[in-house]
Amino acid sequence: MSKFQIHTTETASEKSKVLLEKSIKDFGYIPNLHAALAESPGLLEAYKTLGDLFTATSFNKEELTVVWQTINVEHNCHYCVPAHTAIANLMKIDPAITEALRNETQLPTEKLQILHELTLSLVRNRGQVTDQELEAFYAVGYTKQNVFEIILGLSQKVISNYTNHIVKTPIDQPFQKLAWKKKDGIA
Repeated sequence: MSKFQIHTTETASEKSKVLLEKSIKDFGYIPNLHAALAESPGLLEAYKTLGDLFTATSFNKEELTVVWQTINVEHNCHYCVPAHTAIANLMKIDPAITEALRNETQLPTEKLQILHELTLSLVRNRGQVTDQELEAFYAVGYTKQNVFEIILGLSQKVISNYTNHIVKTPIDQPFQKLAWKKKDGIA
């Protein structure tokens, strides 16, 4: 089997090199996920663009975290769970939210729990959610727009989670202390 490359600005194609240079500007280094995605400039660009679009949705920082981390945990992503734990810490998210997501326990508010449950249902049921699930989502104050915003976040996470599974992306040094394994050990 051929091993996937974790690219640098020296090994990446010209189109990916430009995107990796932006990663250095944004993060101070090239995250290993971006370095792996650089194999396909289109996929790296799509991932970054979807991330920008998702963070610009109507969701607040807690809700963004719930959507991202719900998907990461359900997909059993060894790379994204610690990375998004660090991101949540930088965003000053209540650690009770982060730990509930990582440990698959109840979230501290009903609204965040309902967001988590609909996100999980969308992932598990490939978008085929029930009318009752949607009504419960709307009943706590979410909108039809929010349903589509979850799908946008899911699109970004499919790119990163699936890439990390295939590449076995090494966890970046800043996230290693936040390493995670799924409770039941299966995806």
